[in-house]
Amino acid sequence: MAVVEVTEANFDEEIMNAGKPAVVDFWAAWCGPCRMMHPIIEELAKDMEGEAVVGRCNVDENQGLAMKYNVTAIPTLVVFKDGKQVDTLVGVTQPEVLKQKLGAGV
Repeated sequence: MAVVEVTEANFDEEIMNAGKPAVVDFWAAWCGPCRMMHPIIEELAKDMEGEAVVGRCNVDENQGLAMKYNVTAIPTLVVFKDGKQVDTLVGVTQPEVLKQKLGAGV
């Protein structure tokens, strides 16, 4: 599964109503640590195919979502389960940590 490009327009459909756990990587093109997260997010999407939704949200283009989820530093990864925010991680995060937060193998 590819990483879902999350926007204010498709957020509810892709994340909140996904019917499975989801993680959204809030990022920006000018952010060095965000660029470091891109391959990690791509790997996570492949590893979690069918089990979770892995999304990416550009904060410059979707400031409303960034404000709604209190994104004050990037990269910020927000984990959702059953349509509710359950965890927030700030900074470069390894795929194993994200898999654990999404409940893989639990």
